[in-house]
Amino acid sequence: MAQRQMKLGFMMHGNGTGWGDWRHPDAQPGASTDFAYYRRQAQIAEAARFDFLFVADSVHITPKSSPHYLNRFEPLTILSALAAVTDHIGLVGTLTVSYAEPFNVARQFASLDQLSGGRAGWNVVTSWLEGSARNYSREKHYDHATRYRLAAEHLDVVQGLWDSWEDDALVHDKASGRFFDPDKLHRLDHRGDFFQVEGPLNIARSPQGQPVIFQAGASEDGRDFAAARSDAIFVQPGDLAGAQAYYADVKRRAAGFGRDPDTLFVLPGLRPVIGSTEAEAERKYQAFTGLTSIEDALLIMARSFNEHDFSQYDLDAPFPDVAHVAANSNRSTSERIIALARAENLTLRQTAQRFATPRTDFIGTPEQVADAFGRWFTGRGADGFVFNNSLPDELSVFADTVVPILQARGLFRTEYEGTTFRDSLGLAKPANRNTTRRLAAE
Repeated sequence: MAQRQMKLGFMMHGNGTGWGDWRHPDAQPGASTDFAYYRRQAQIAEAARFDFLFVADSVHITPKSSPHYLNRFEPLTILSALAAVTDHIGLVGTLTVSYAEPFNVARQFASLDQLSGGRAGWNVVTSWLEGSARNYSREKHYDHATRYRLAAEHLDVVQGLWDSWEDDALVHDKASGRFFDPDKLHRLDHRGDFFQVEGPLNIARSPQGQPVIFQAGASEDGRDFAAARSDAIFVQPGDLAGAQAYYADVKRRAAGFGRDPDTLFVLPGLRPVIGSTEAEAERKYQAFTGLTSIEDALLIMARSFNEHDFSQYDLDAPFPDVAHVAANSNRSTSERIIALARAENLTLRQTAQRFATPRTDFIGTPEQVADAFGRWFTGRGADGFVFNNSLPDELSVFADTVVPILQARGLFRTEYEGTTFRDSLGLAKPANRNTTRRLAAE
């Protein structure tokens, strides 16, 4: 049996994930709308044989939002541009089901999948920021339970539309004038609680069949949805023990839904800090933490609480009771923060600083960081990782110093396995449901 190998993704956050990242001397404040910057990062990640690039998104900002979120590319647009300057790396973008019609979503991702030769992935999110509703002619955002019911139906519709055309439907027979086989083009005729969609979709399937599905479920509803429907899950565990517990839980849930758990990839997000020596790594980590003021740390934490105003509380008093805010926000993250503060009796200041710039296992020399990657991977806390820059050039440092160690240990590929995103992940091309139904009838 071939050795299990980790999957690696790169989070493309332009001028930085945090509120103060853009202030680093080497940072490019305008990077979030600089195509040359994105292209350079994409090509570094592909040269290192990363599995995918990931572009996050949300559909609401305030003056307190992070600099990257205030001014950035829309995911499908930048990923389509990157499809033309890369050859193998997957292209994953976030698009919310709460404020996007399934037909448009199916068409956009199918187009990206065709443009890239079968390298598209969709990060299915439901949005939690209350202000999103007001950008889409709604007074109130969907509650937590409704969001996941809507997401399930939305994904049903999109995946049904992606199967509109059977793989051999377009015959292009010039002699007979027969462009396609009408028996292999199918309407969807969906009628549900949230959507009524006739179909068919006006673009055929790509070489990988359907885009890869990502999700970030960590609440009970989210874990079930991810375990049942996604190919990969983004997660933000605090430590290896938490990662292992989450990993075991979602794999168990996937098996309960009749899935092979090995076809579901659990991918923690990381911000490694790498130095040629331990002392250099510590200096870099201090530079990293120094970019985030306590005011910024409160804003970073507030995002998971639906932009709740934490500045109203005493910084050095115990963490405030905000459970009522967490209930309909980013529930998994907000509840984890509350649990941490209570368990360790942290003040508001300590909680915000811990959340904004945590000291993780992934700070050290290349060998130490590679050891940590291997420990989480072989210890079944992860199937791979989503790398997020801690400092402006950390992707290059990681690619040049840590990736070769992982490759030498047999933990990461040295060449791409095929041409599509599913080839890289080792996932089979999904059968077209209409072909399966027709063959069964025949």
